[in-house]
Amino acid sequence: MTGVVAILGAGQTGVGWAARFALMGWAVRVFDPNPATAERLEDELVRARRALPGLHDTPLPPEGRVEIVPTISQAVTGADWVQESVPERLDLKRALLQKVQEHCADGAIVASSSSTLSPEDLSGPGARPLSVLIAHPQVPVYLVPLVELVAAPDAPQGALDRAREVLTGIGMAPQTQTAAGAGRVSARLSAALWREALWLLKEGRASVAEIDAAIRDGLGPLWAQMGPAETCALAGAEAAQATAQPGLGDHLPALPAMDEGIAQALLAATPNDAAARTRARDTDLVGILRALKWTGQGAGAHLAALDAARDLPPGDITRPIVTQDRAVPLDWTDYNGHMSESRYLYAFADATDRFMEIIGCDAAYIATGGSYFTVETHIRHIAEVHAGARFRVETTCLDGAGKKMHLFHQMYAGDRLLATGEHLLLHVSLESRRTAPPAPQIAQRLGEIAEAHAALPRPEGVGRAVGQRPG
Repeated sequence: MTGVVAILGAGQTGVGWAARFALMGWAVRVFDPNPATAERLEDELVRARRALPGLHDTPLPPEGRVEIVPTISQAVTGADWVQESVPERLDLKRALLQKVQEHCADGAIVASSSSTLSPEDLSGPGARPLSVLIAHPQVPVYLVPLVELVAAPDAPQGALDRAREVLTGIGMAPQTQTAAGAGRVSARLSAALWREALWLLKEGRASVAEIDAAIRDGLGPLWAQMGPAETCALAGAEAAQATAQPGLGDHLPALPAMDEGIAQALLAATPNDAAARTRARDTDLVGILRALKWTGQGAGAHLAALDAARDLPPGDITRPIVTQDRAVPLDWTDYNGHMSESRYLYAFADATDRFMEIIGCDAAYIATGGSYFTVETHIRHIAEVHAGARFRVETTCLDGAGKKMHLFHQMYAGDRLLATGEHLLLHVSLESRRTAPPAPQIAQRLGEIAEAHAALPRPEGVGRAVGQRPG
């Protein structure tokens, strides 16, 4: 599902929404009178293009058009979704939403990024009723999947269902909060943790570095996969009892006064190169989320589901079969800034796995006791490719007779050949661990493709020895 989204407010949250929607194929209109809007928006798009596509092993849709418009009416007229992300001031939000009310379509979803206000707060007087949803994301919006949805009690159920469908379609993980009121769950938990951190500083019980280490090296990796309740439950009854002891979270005092000592400690922890730290944050987040996607846990579960829904069809078997179409993830790059040597093999291995699925050698077949094992591989590295760049692998079957499967992969960025991989595989009985003929249906499908590909020109580079160059 794609459409037109209006982004009202181009601060950190607003430009993040714009990048997320645009990279998922939506046309984006941005309204913000701030002269810095264009620069902030372009910077966020550059970051998102580098990071977001690498979360997925399937291609994102063509990027939607992004434009900055001079008025609210131009932004919202005809929009399918309106996302308000202006500063957290009720008067400002109400005035803006009243303008939205005058120009948006009746069926448009109108959402606010507010972290503290309720839908009832925002549904002020106007010419016609306007049901506003809260859709509160985390920063960076283009990478972190959580978005908290809150609807007014009288909101149409269909609007909430559509909102969940749209947000899921752009790769987010919407969580509907059943109780309205001030403050989203994530914002309140974050605020409580921050209050405790400031009190630890105030009381001299921990330094900024010690507090950051406690989260970064302890709670952070745990909470990336499961929440605090499950973490405590898995740790056992002793851990649960320990956290109930006096002085450990039995009170949440008010925020301490920001005195000179606290201010200086926080200032000293501010990185000198914020741009470099932002890039590092995105790289780390991609690695964490991809690891969680691989195991199907936590925030990675919905990424795996989204990739499964976009799986590549086999296509025309009279041509080389596209077995990979994706972007280079951030964690696939090396110290030179391009895709590392091992990842070419990784991509070609994924292409081989996809080809095996196409001929029917999938997880269900492998569970019956047969599979193909790679016995020989030859990779040629021809051109560089960098993080965020889209590439595809086209696979030609050179031989599919008997126990043998001989594949030749060609990796392209557009029309530019990046690498080739030649792979010889043999069908093996998983019980005896010896070569064995494949099942008849596998042999038939593989034979059909091999016969169709035999009519194609032989790819350049097949059978080439190491160090051999074109004549």
